Amino acid sequence: MPALTDTFALSNGVEIPKIGFGTWQIPDGTETYDSVRTALDVGYRHIDTARAYGNEASVGRAVRDSGIPREEIFITTKCPAEVKDAAGARHAFERSTALLDLGPIDLYLIHAPWPWTAIGSDHREGNIEVWKVFEELYESGQTRSIGVSNFEVADLESLLATTSVVPHANQIRWFVGNTQPETTAFCRERGILVEGYSPLATGRILDDSDIAAIAEKYGKSVAQVSIRYLLEKEILPLPKSTTPSRIAENAAVDFELAPEDVAALDALAR
Repeated sequence: MPALTDTFALSNGVEIPKIGFGTWQIPDGTETYDSVRTALDVGYRHIDTARAYGNEASVGRAVRDSGIPREEIFITTKCPAEVKDAAGARHAFERSTALLDLGPIDLYLIHAPWPWTAIGSDHREGNIEVWKVFEELYESGQTRSIGVSNFEVADLESLLATTSVVPHANQIRWFVGNTQPETTAFCRERGILVEGYSPLATGRILDDSDIAAIAEKYGKSVAQVSIRYLLEKEILPLPKSTTPSRIAENAAVDFELAPEDVAALDALAR
């Protein structure tokens, strides 16, 4: 499936597979292990996890057991949102790399600009301190690229003003009807790849009659059209499922949406 083997190039030249398999809310152990193995068997080559998900050990084991050469798989993990100091960032990275046990990380992200318990609070100084550790990790080759998640324009501006490496990616909530145009445009202008998590709006999108009407035209599912929409917009989708048939379906997006259908999806507001 070309959609799984196609790549975007990050601003530093690192190739990142165009579709990632998300593991948010998948419990550690058999469930994570089986779903990651299924994804790899189907052909996914990009797995997204985070320290906060608590499932890095199972992700790492699934990758090691897959028999696929490590360099063919792109691994993203994230520094916990509440870590806003250099020592905490170093410790979090060591913990993640130990649990994954896969050598250098391919992409390491700051999970959010603020702790989840204090969304919207100002941690600009802390983010700069953490980012400087990220730059060290990047320069030393312990991670091949670095980025952020859930950062809006103001968060990015404060980081760019005082640091030397522009984030290679920003992973944000992005789906039909929730396309974060301001942040997306800002990232585009600066060569920051936008990754879209919850491309199916954590399932809420699946009974949308407007998307269903478009899907019918192509003989595809609502999920497939929703994921394809991100690719049409040059956004990297991170679909997540634990159901083998859906894991495969979410990757079967080698079709193109006609411009009028993209425009119809653009017009849908949530």
